[in-house]
Amino acid sequence: QVGHLGEAYDKWVHQPILGKEGPRFFANDFCEFLTLTKWWVIRMVWLPVICFVVSIYFKRGLTPPQLSMIVAGGILLWALLEYSLHRFLFHMKTTTYWENTLHYLLHGCHHKHPMDALRLVFPPPATAILSVPVWTLFRLLSPPSVAPALFGGVLLGYVMYDLTHYYLHHGKPSKGYTHDLK
Repeated sequence: QVGHLGEAYDKWVHQPILGKEGPRFFANDFCEFLTLTKWWVIRMVWLPVICFVVSIYFKRGLTPPQLSMIVAGGILLWALLEYSLHRFLFHMKTTTYWENTLHYLLHGCHHKHPMDALRLVFPPPATAILSVPVWTLFRLLSPPSVAPALFGGVLLGYVMYDLTHYYLHHGKPSKGYTHDLK
């Protein structure tokens, strides 16, 4: 339905509804289930994957300082990717049916329902699908000894970002840096 808002979509999507529950996306219960994620699932799913891909790095004979640098580079790469997505995709003005619909599903729902605890972190099935081209790109553009640790660093940056984002919406930081971010 949001696709039909046309040029009025941008104004509408930036008028938040502060309730704890969000809208239903799909009539099919299974599809709907795939869009809902509790915050702790992100840790449970992705930390073992990160440990696995980083452990591949050790098997390839590189040193712990090299590992640290490559993982840190992956975290920085995630920060650049996240900034770029927000700056150029998630906050672009849309007016057509498909642009509005896609924007709403990817990020607009977050603006409309910022306190929806089950759609504040990105669902693992969607992350897994989007990870395939990222992993493929890393394998093509970086040496085989570097790709797993770089990918692990990007995933770690993603987990850190998603959990921080959730905490800033639902946590109660009383002072310091996190309070200022909130």
